Amino acid sequence: MKRPSGLAIAQMLIALGAGVVGALAASAASLPLPWMLGPMIACTGLALFKAPIRGPQPLRPPMIMVLGVMLGSGFTPSMIERAGEWAASLALLSAYILVVGALAYPYFRKIGGYDRVTAYFAGMPGGLTEMMLVGGALGGDDRRIVLTHASRILLAVLAIPIFFRLTSDIDMTDRARFGVGLDEVSALDYAILIACGLIGAPLARLLRLPAWLLVGPMLVSAAVHLAGLSAAQPPTVIVNLAQWVIGTVIGCRFVGVARAEILRVIGLSVGSTAMMLGVTVLFAAALHQMTGVRIDSVVLAYAPGGLAEMSLVALALGADVAFVATHHVVRIMLVVIAAPTAFRLVFPASRGDPQREP
Repeated sequence: MKRPSGLAIAQMLIALGAGVVGALAASAASLPLPWMLGPMIACTGLALFKAPIRGPQPLRPPMIMVLGVMLGSGFTPSMIERAGEWAASLALLSAYILVVGALAYPYFRKIGGYDRVTAYFAGMPGGLTEMMLVGGALGGDDRRIVLTHASRILLAVLAIPIFFRLTSDIDMTDRARFGVGLDEVSALDYAILIACGLIGAPLARLLRLPAWLLVGPMLVSAAVHLAGLSAAQPPTVIVNLAQWVIGTVIGCRFVGVARAEILRVIGLSVGSTAMMLGVTVLFAAALHQMTGVRIDSVVLAYAPGGLAEMSLVALALGADVAFVATHHVVRIMLVVIAAPTAFRLVFPASRGDPQREP
């Protein structure tokens, strides 16, 4: 990785500083997930006004690995007895992706004015990087695909915690639910958890798993915790640190884009995200009736937000983090594998002719 210049480092520090201010303001306002939502809001606002900020990308990989290890720690031996409860909800993920895609594609075509390649890959519920790469390779507008996905994640992560805060009695500002103190984890457990990250990430990359920085450490950590080799919980300060960096990175995704374009894409994403969340709630209600799984867990498992972000919301809600994370991993894999293949079958002559109607 190229070493950032002095100017780039200064811009990252400004962004991280703004993230701290945003987190403290969000905490004072009793917003849920203040260490993620605060930096997101602060940096998005600064990006709109062309402030000299830059996403702290060098910090993102280790924080994503930490988060993966943390999510894996939510897998416990007792979960094996409940694994059968997940079969129905995992099986319906394909139907969910199909319904969302069928609604999002015409929305971005007719209302957004996107070409068909861009509309298709912008409307997929997941896989930001993968949809950008594949969509761009097929002739779509990769920048618009990224902005649309980034806006969807931003809006979903803003809306879902606030919705639960307003409609439930769960105190999402309770820091205790995010883990334990630094001194409550033994040296051996720290060594085990660090090894999970250092082994899991390169292994997942070698296996070409999607979101390998997150998924690899999560899977190795899950195996360790399911085997009963460790029961360590993530320290609160580490979770807050991961939220701070991730929230800052999300907000900085809009840096360098014209304000009018940002506002237009966010405006379009309000409609598409609302539509996706509506479908999510319908599937969650049906699955709750079918399986009895908590409806908030199903909403978070199906929600069109990022794997890391929705898992953090699950932590805040005290929902089943393993259930939520597993569904997001499967959804990402389905989108990454099936979406490009389905596109080539439906639109075989799309490359190089993005404006021609099918």
